[in-house]
Amino acid sequence: MRKELLIITVLLSVFFPVLCSAQSWRPPAEGERCPSRWGPGDERGSMNHQKPEAVLKATRLIHTGEVVELGRVLVSTMPVFGTRRFDLYTKRTFMNPGLNRRGSNEELFVTELGQVGTQFDGFAHQTIGGSMYNCFRLDDIATRSGFNRLGVEKVGTIFTRGVLIDVAGLKGVQMLGDSYEITVQDLEQALARQRLSIQSGDAVLIHTGWGRLWGKDNGRFGRSAPGIGTTAAAWLAKQSPLLVGSDNSGVEVSPNPDPELSLPVHQIFLVVYGIHLLENLKLDELAAMRAYEFAFVMQPLKIQGGTGSTVAPVAIR
Repeated sequence: MRKELLIITVLLSVFFPVLCSAQSWRPPAEGERCPSRWGPGDERGSMNHQKPEAVLKATRLIHTGEVVELGRVLVSTMPVFGTRRFDLYTKRTFMNPGLNRRGSNEELFVTELGQVGTQFDGFAHQTIGGSMYNCFRLDDIATRSGFNRLGVEKVGTIFTRGVLIDVAGLKGVQMLGDSYEITVQDLEQALARQRLSIQSGDAVLIHTGWGRLWGKDNGRFGRSAPGIGTTAAAWLAKQSPLLVGSDNSGVEVSPNPDPELSLPVHQIFLVVYGIHLLENLKLDELAAMRAYEFAFVMQPLKIQGGTGSTVAPVAIR
């Protein structure tokens, strides 16, 4: 009996500290995250980094004028999350009278315009309970026709230094495995390999290779994804980026290793730190070119009170 107790005691002494260190993330209290670093009432969050000097710094990265498109084509066969949809209906509006017989065509979209394709997440997109970025209350700012605070129309043009962190390249694979959690060590090693560091106000893009499934195996693409975990997200947030993006559906690892958590990295970036997210990027070309540093340019659609925007970002070298 004493021998069994001794064995149990030894096992607890070895594994209990490990279990404690692996304790899952929990949302901080409002008093720990509000007001934001930019003051009470701020709605711009990390876009406060977007100043003229950031633009000038980015222009100095342009040497050849080569433009690499990072956005996906919007098409009905693309992956969409959950109950979202993308339907396009062609309209032949009318044939104008007159000698030149001018015809006119349009289209009608039925879609979640802020949350399909290559998509940019605004601060109205996520909450911790009923609390949003800078402790705006969901019930106070949500209306039937959009949000009267934190709308994506507040973002404006992004023109800043872009950094690609090629984690798939670091691992020597074309695509990381299903639900692989990218660690702080992975990010640091990839940056060291590329001889780069993250600077305040950067657009940080993480290449997992998961985008290779886009339009080819939509089921697998949406079912799970390699991505950053909560520890890596907190580390990235402390580097003060303007946004963090990836070639997967949510930037973060999915499903989360803790079955009790639902997309916590979204809360860390959007709600706690006020940092934007950019999803479903096309990054294979940049990774193949080993283009790790570039000028990043993008402007979300000015959707009044929107939670986000379908976008078409570019990298300019």
